Amino acid sequence: MVARACAPSERSSPAVSAAVSLALSILAVSAAPVFAQTAPDQTKPAQTPPKPAQPPAQPAAPAVQPPAQPPAPFPQGAKIAYINPQLIFQQTAEGKAAIARVQAVVQKKQTEAQAKAKQLQDNQTKLQSSGSVMNEAARTQLEKEIERQQKEGERFQQDAQAEINEIQQEVNIEFGKKLQPIIEQVAVEKGLHFVFNAADAGFAWVAPGLDISADVIKKLDSTAKPTAAPK
Repeated sequence: MVARACAPSERSSPAVSAAVSLALSILAVSAAPVFAQTAPDQTKPAQTPPKPAQPPAQPAAPAVQPPAQPPAPFPQGAKIAYINPQLIFQQTAEGKAAIARVQAVVQKKQTEAQAKAKQLQDNQTKLQSSGSVMNEAARTQLEKEIERQQKEGERFQQDAQAEINEIQQEVNIEFGKKLQPIIEQVAVEKGLHFVFNAADAGFAWVAPGLDISADVIKKLDSTAKPTAAPK
């Protein structure tokens, strides 16, 4: 069964909402977990000094792409079409700005997490190397500080993940509000009855010319207002 089609007359389309959610899953899967992986396991004192954070890997050189093929023409008289929500999200200025917005928050939290992890690592190393020669009061104070830092690190990770999730939700809603009317406009211009979401419509095969993603990208970019750079 083909599911979740959206008609031009619909003002709040489940298909578009699902499409945006799927497109935003790029961030949920690839952006937010990056933060989670930056913080070391802080549930136990380390027995050996943790490895220092590695610098981010340099991007690989772009692969040589074959010459782009001209898009297939839209079939004359067709009354149905489909969109690729992930493509729209990745290639529109609005989508790129949304990704940059989330990634800026992720990078900020990564930097803060690395600083906290470094402080904890330094104290753990100090306890391991000098704990045996410290007086009892100094050693006890250092152990309490390590315990405090561990708990603080856990709370920081939880709060940071919640903040990232909130930003993603905001991006989801904002992008959906901008995308829906654009799909409607393109559908009306082409005289369409239905626009399907290729991501979850379950197509076994569909004519490439029915893909109106490029039209949606072009119109969304032409109507979008300049977006302020993320702070």
